[in-house]
Parts: sequence; structure tokens; C-alpha cells
Amino acid sequence: MRLITNQKTLKGTLEVPGDKSISHRSIMFGAIAKGTTTIHKILRGDDCLSTMQAFRDLGVVIEDDGEVVTVHGTGFDGLKKTVEPINVGNSGTTIRLMMGILAGRPFETTLLGDDSIAKRPMNRVMLPLRQMGVVCSGTDGSQFPPLRIKGTSNLKVIEYKMPVASAQVKSAILFAALQADGTTTIIEKERTRDHTEEMIQQFGGNIQVDDRTIRVSGNQNFIGQEVIVPGDISSAAFFLVAGLIVPNSEITLTHVGLNPTRTGIIEVILNMNGQITIAKSADSSKAGTITVSTSHLKATEIGGEIIPRLIDELPIIALLATQAEGTTIIRDAEELKVKETNRIDAVAKELSKLGADITPTEDGLIIRGKTKLHGGTVTSYGDHRIGMMLQIAALLVEDGTVELENAEAISVSYPNFFKDLAGICQLKKGEIYG
Repeated sequence: MRLITNQKTLKGTLEVPGDKSISHRSIMFGAIAKGTTTIHKILRGDDCLSTMQAFRDLGVVIEDDGEVVTVHGTGFDGLKKTVEPINVGNSGTTIRLMMGILAGRPFETTLLGDDSIAKRPMNRVMLPLRQMGVVCSGTDGSQFPPLRIKGTSNLKVIEYKMPVASAQVKSAILFAALQADGTTTIIEKERTRDHTEEMIQQFGGNIQVDDRTIRVSGNQNFIGQEVIVPGDISSAAFFLVAGLIVPNSEITLTHVGLNPTRTGIIEVILNMNGQITIAKSADSSKAGTITVSTSHLKATEIGGEIIPRLIDELPIIALLATQAEGTTIIRDAEELKVKETNRIDAVAKELSKLGADITPTEDGLIIRGKTKLHGGTVTSYGDHRIGMMLQIAALLVEDGTVELENAEAISVSYPNFFKDLAGICQLKKGEIYG
């Protein structure tokens, strides 16, 4: 697909799609709660649709009228054994969190997905679940999907020190712990996004969080709720960066989620001298309006405890760094290797094709700015965040065209990405986009 290039100004106001992490979890908690849960502004990307279908396969009635998703919860005990394997598509969140939910169900389930999912390691979830008494294994005893999960109604409580900073692994253990008899303790390596912990409380449960130590008891009952999903800061990130690096630009993004465990990118933008303002919503301290404008950027170093708070934004931050004066170093980001693709290698290889001076390392990237980008043929590797990052990069290309292979992957998290981008580029109907 030919991307939009050579943009001299970006102007406009957008509301980005609902937060993907919260959308997944709202469906999950709605299903394991008793009563009705209504979800507003949910993300209808492919990944979240996979989660909806997974719970329909498990016997949960979920209605979607295009505006509101209604989940008729069954509680944990109402989930039914599936006839066929559950297909999670491209969704790592779905497969990992479903493993925790199925851990306490007294039946066997097979979880599978697309070619990308088949290459993603699941041992990090299987190890703690096995300690809790779950029988789980991948193909031929490996750690890769398809996975066979044989749950048990007698889950053991554990104290688990996380070897990796991963909200998905933590959430899988939490879902299993909610079905165990007693209190499970999780000790995080670094603090990660806390949507699962917050939703336990929102749906009427109890959880104790003391810095990096989390304690949760089993046999809790959840009650259906009304959920309003804020805009996804990971989706907003592409427009934040576009507004900072394209000349003569100002972009405003409304109703963006501002959960502190997700806002690392805002700190990085400020450290890089980006012009950004935030106005928190009157009805929520964790959502607000963000405005960015073209900025003279400086390099920075990114590593340590901030990494889990911006792990999904690192590809677009790498692009931001190509337009900053000096050398930016990203470290402690090994987790990028086990996303939809190896994002360290993918970012370095594809941005280099467009003229960026960028070197991959074992745990991150070294980016030397400021560089002028040129045309070329690039690929998303089937990774939605790589695809969107490359389109924002293409906006800076003045000479030549940029062709993106596997552009369809973007629909995983942002089905209207090209349409929204065309709007702030002020393209007329019929001009090339999406």
C-alpha cells in the first residue's frame, strides 16, 4: 500500500479508539461477573473482537449494537467447555489472560492463533500456572501455541516473584488466583500497567497493592458494571509524535487515558523538549485532552523502571528520536523481542530503509539524529505498531514514495487509522490513503 508522504502541516482534533488493554479486560471481567456489564467506547479492533468471540465460545452472551457492548456475565462457574479450540487470532493479551481464566475451570481447552501467535513464548505464563496445579503445554511439549490447558477446581495459592516485567503474565496469575482457595502473592520486577488490579476493585473485588507486592484472595464474587473505556494512549502516541515532528503542526487528542502506569511516553516527550500540554477531564483524573505542536527536539536516554510504562510506544519513540538533535539510547527493552514481531530488529531494519541512522542492541536501540528520511519499500511484519510507525515516518518523506507491505495488520488496534490520519493531513476525498 502506498503511504501518505510529504506533509507540510498537520492540524486537527481527534478522539482515538478505546484503550485496547481496558477493552480486553472489560469483556473478561464482564464475563466472570454476575449480572450485566455495559461497555462504552470499546475498541472494535481485531484483537478485542477475538476476546469477545472467545467468551461467546465459552457460553457467554455478548451483544454489540455498534454503540454499546453488553456482556451477560455467568461468573467463573458459568463458563462452559468449548466444542472447538478457541482461536485468539493475533492477540497475545487474549491468549495469555485466557490461560489464567481457564486455569480454574475443570475442563480442558485448546488455545490457538495466527502464525505470529504460534511464535510467541508462553512459558512465562505456564510456569506459574503449573505451580498452581494447572496442566498446560504447547505443541509437542513446547512453550508455543497451540496450547492445551487442563484447569482444576483445586488451584493452589503461590508466592510468585516475577522474572520479567509483564502486565500480561501478572494478569494471568491474578485471574487464576481469583479462583484459588487462599491468598496469592505476586512480586513484580518493575511496576507494570495496573488495569487488571483496578478492574478487580471496580467490579467489587478486593486486592492489596503495596508498591511491587500484590496480594489477592480467591473465591471472590464480582458484580456487573458500567465501563467507559478511555482513549488508548498507545494509539494516541502515533499522532503525538506526528504533531511533534511534522512542520507547522498542532494536534489535539481528546479523552485519552492517563493511567500513570501507561504515561511514560509523556515523560519522554517532555525530556526531549517536546511541546505538549495536558488538561485532565473534569470527571476523571485518568483521562484528559493532550495537545502537541511542532518542536525542536533533543536526544535522551530511556531505560530502567520507565520501560514497562511505555513498552508498546517504543517503536514510535524510536522514530521521534530520529528527528531529535543528538544520540538517543533505549535500553532494558528486551521485552520488545517477544511482541508481535521482534520489534528491536524490525524498527532498526525498516527505519534504516528510509534513511534513519539506527543500530539495534541486545536490549534496545541507538538512534542518531537528526536525519532526513527518503522513500522506499517497508513492511509491518504483520505488526500493527510497526505499520503505524512507518506511516508516521512516511509523512516526512519529501522525495519518492513509501510502499508498506502487510498494511492490513493495523486493523488489529486501529481500524480507522488511515482515515483519521487523512483528516489531520487535510486530504480531500479520493486522495491516496488507506
